[in-house]
Amino acid sequence: MPEEKDQTEQLKKIKEEILGLTESPLYGERVKNNVFPVIGEGSHDAKIMFVGEAPGENEARTGRPFCGAAGRILDKLLEHIGLDRKSVYVTNIVKDRPPKNRDPMPKEIELYAPFLDRQIEIIQPEIVVTLGRFSMDYLMRRYGLESQVKGISQVHGQVFETEMKYGRVKIVPMFHPAVACYHGGQLGEMEADFEKLKEIIKIEDKNEK
Repeated sequence: MPEEKDQTEQLKKIKEEILGLTESPLYGERVKNNVFPVIGEGSHDAKIMFVGEAPGENEARTGRPFCGAAGRILDKLLEHIGLDRKSVYVTNIVKDRPPKNRDPMPKEIELYAPFLDRQIEIIQPEIVVTLGRFSMDYLMRRYGLESQVKGISQVHGQVFETEMKYGRVKIVPMFHPAVACYHGGQLGEMEADFEKLKEIIKIEDKNEK
C-alpha cells in the first residue's frame, strides 16, 4: 500500500492536470458556466471505489461527486449496509459535466479515462463498483473482462475478478443511483445489490485476517 502522503501528492497532481485540461471538449463548458471539474472524494486508501459516468449540475457547481439527487440515493444505499461514505472513494470516468447532462461521448471517455486508471493505481481498492453502463463497459474492457460485457440489467450485482498491477480486484457492476430517481420501484433491487456488496466485503475482511 502506498504511503498516504505520497497518495495525496499523486492525487493532487491529477487534479492539477485536469484543471488545466484545455484540450478537453468540455473545458469550454466549464469556463462558460463557471463550474468545476469533479476529481473524486473519499479515503485515499479505500478498499472500495465507486465509479460513475460524469458529473451532473450540482456536482459541477460544487466540485464534489454525487452530491445531488443521485448522491442522496447513493448515501441511502451506503447507509443501508452500514458503510460510511468517508471510508470509500467516489469518482467518475469523465471529470467534467457534459452539456445538459447528456451521456459522455466516446472521445470524452477516451480523454479522461487515463486519469481514472491512475486513481485506481494510487488508491489500490480491492473492490471497484461501477455505477451505470459507461463505467461498467470501460472498466470491464480495460481490465480483460470484455468477453463478459453484457447489458447492465443482465450483470448488475454480479462479481467479476480481474488482475491489476497491484493484485486481484473484484469489479461489481451496479445500476447508476439516478435510476432510482426516475424509477423508484428499482430502489429495492439496488438495495439487494448493495446487500451482496456487504457480503463481498465480509469475505474480503475474513480473508485478510
